[in-house]
Amino acid sequence: MADSKYLVGVFDDSDEILHAVEDVRHQGVKIHEVYTPFAIHGLDKALGYAFPRMGVAAFLFGITGTCCALLLTFWTMGVDWPINVGGKNFFPFPTNVPIVFELTVLLASFGMAFTFFFMEDMGPTAKPIIFDVRSTDDKFVMAIDLAQNKLSEAEISKILKGSGALEVNVKEA
Repeated sequence: MADSKYLVGVFDDSDEILHAVEDVRHQGVKIHEVYTPFAIHGLDKALGYAFPRMGVAAFLFGITGTCCALLLTFWTMGVDWPINVGGKNFFPFPTNVPIVFELTVLLASFGMAFTFFFMEDMGPTAKPIIFDVRSTDDKFVMAIDLAQNKLSEAEISKILKGSGALEVNVKEA
């Protein structure tokens, strides 16, 4: 597999990178990814990302936890080992609410974590691409895949410099 060439623009400020993303996308350049040391409000909309669907996964995993907890408590207290305590019914729901709640939260949280790791390819064998080490400290990095764009390297570099990039580098990954 051939290495891809990326044009990497390094920015100094979160507002600059947010406006640069809007400007670069307005010029017709496809951005591979933006790496920041902290979350920037509105960056996902500026990059054109779709609304995340993790809420759907959370709901499905939570409903699975609720059903499993209800089935577990019904089976253990009503079918497998029914105990008549003071004439009460075999499946008293109010006493099972903590169990149902805890299993719902447990399956929803673990399911969302595993779904996130799977969808973002963050498994133990994944090798991250680090375009600039300073992106974890105090710089903001915009990576542009040159193979995905129609404009030349010089034109994209000029657009990045015009948008406020401190430096523009070419990296192979």
